Amino acid sequence: MIHLGLVVNPTAGSGRGTEAGRRAHDLLQSRGHKVEDLSAATLAQATDQARAAAVQGLDALVVVGGDGMVHLGVNVAAGTGLPLGIIAAGTGNDIARTLALPRGDVAASVATLEHGLLDGPRRVDAVRVGSPEHAAHEWYLGVLSCGFDAAINARANEMAWPRGAGRYVRALLAELGRFRPYGYRVTLDDAVWESAGSLVAVANTAWFGGGFQIAPDAHVDDGLLDVVVAGPFTKPGIVKIFPGITRGRHLSHPAVQVLRSRTVLIEPLTDLGPPPPVAFADGERVGPLPLRVSVDPGALSVLC
Repeated sequence: MIHLGLVVNPTAGSGRGTEAGRRAHDLLQSRGHKVEDLSAATLAQATDQARAAAVQGLDALVVVGGDGMVHLGVNVAAGTGLPLGIIAAGTGNDIARTLALPRGDVAASVATLEHGLLDGPRRVDAVRVGSPEHAAHEWYLGVLSCGFDAAINARANEMAWPRGAGRYVRALLAELGRFRPYGYRVTLDDAVWESAGSLVAVANTAWFGGGFQIAPDAHVDDGLLDVVVAGPFTKPGIVKIFPGITRGRHLSHPAVQVLRSRTVLIEPLTDLGPPPPVAFADGERVGPLPLRVSVDPGALSVLC
């Protein structure tokens, strides 16, 4: 009998997470698996319960929700060998999109989990991020952002509607009035980018923000990070370029570059502009700069 830990975000998918979690639990149990519900009132409590259960012995951890729940699962499973199963029931589901997992279909997701359990998980890269002054870190799987996109993310997290990319468009309009280009120093393996800028994103996957292709050529298993940097845009310039991110068209702009590296140190450079916003990864708050980011090839096993 396979022992699965299950963590459900009841607010995922505008409240549909509870039903998706209940159906996932029933389907997995009906298939003969031992299912231990590790859900809790807060993500922090659920993380603690999942870590404790993993230490005591799980065959896999399964999360039900959006990218925030995947972020929780990555921070329990990365670097441990514990496989992670994803039942995508959020509004954005960018990581499920990256991994070609079913979205919004619990039965198909359960079938995918069982396929991964039978044939073995897929190894993908995970990313460590933390203060350069301390050894403590957290993990992420998708994209870390610490520019105007992060300010939009913070504002979007406060909004209940609309779903998906539309919420980020609304947040963009709300943040635009106070925007000024920020000051950055971005140190890579073999280069340094210093500039006033509008956007810095460290991508392990192509998508963020509910379907925006911030780094179309990023691959989750190539051992490299795609670092997207954008120089200073005017407010009208941001309004013009932002819609093109849905299809990756921003990369054709001369002020936008994609750099590749295994490690990245991002620091505020206040001589060139105000400090950048607090960073987000997988849509979850990480903290203020400076931050050191490094990719760990094959650190995560995913059931897919």
